[in-house]
Amino acid sequence: MLDNQGDIKEHVRQRYGERARQASQLTVLTPIQAACCADGTTETGMDKSIGAFSNLYIQGDLEGIPLEAIAASAGCGNPTALAGLNPGERVLDLGSGGGIDCFLAARQVGPTGHVIGVDMTSDMLSLARKNAERLGISNVEFLEGYIEDIPLPDNTVDVVISNCVVCLSPDKDAVAREAFRVLNRGGRIHISDIMALGPMPQEFRDNPHKWASCVSGAEEQEEYLSHLQLAGFVDIDIRHDGAPRPQEDGMPEVVSVKVVAYKR
Repeated sequence: MLDNQGDIKEHVRQRYGERARQASQLTVLTPIQAACCADGTTETGMDKSIGAFSNLYIQGDLEGIPLEAIAASAGCGNPTALAGLNPGERVLDLGSGGGIDCFLAARQVGPTGHVIGVDMTSDMLSLARKNAERLGISNVEFLEGYIEDIPLPDNTVDVVISNCVVCLSPDKDAVAREAFRVLNRGGRIHISDIMALGPMPQEFRDNPHKWASCVSGAEEQEEYLSHLQLAGFVDIDIRHDGAPRPQEDGMPEVVSVKVVAYKR
């Protein structure tokens, strides 16, 4: 049973630390059973289908991206495709993992822009930094920290992106407040996430495996909207991205969503 927010973070950290270690050992890109953010594992312990990337990313976008960055990703969308990034913009990726979305964003903002990835998992940060070095990318940096307490000053970035990470946080109000704080006025968030289509029973909230699989931390749309509105965001748009995913008995369906909001 999960007694507090620290327990949740530790389960998530262990799960994705293991994923990073497994990804760093891959030498061939092979399909891995189960879909993105799925509640299932294979004998390798990884729970993301590499084949699912055909639905998330344009194949050309992945050209040159290190195998390890692709394999380490556990996203449910492609926030860089939604964000309409412009040359020179400063971008923050919440829960940057192996760095795939940071590297795609870095291409779009160009040498005059800058991308910052924040992650709490040291193995993911190590993998991301190694990938950045291999790519020779100089406009990306990776910081260790919590998305509920972003290690950046106020009014630092133009765009905040995140890919199936907010649903993992036990304090989504803090995530929304911090995203709002570090954004420049006129800035925006573009988030791919998982949303619940009904109330989540407490027994699933208390299941660490379900939480780390991006399921039991998912909230309904009204709750999600409330976090963003309380933080100060306006012009909020939440849209389903694909069909709902049936879950086991007693658990509501979940669905991938695209979330856009602005700081005026």
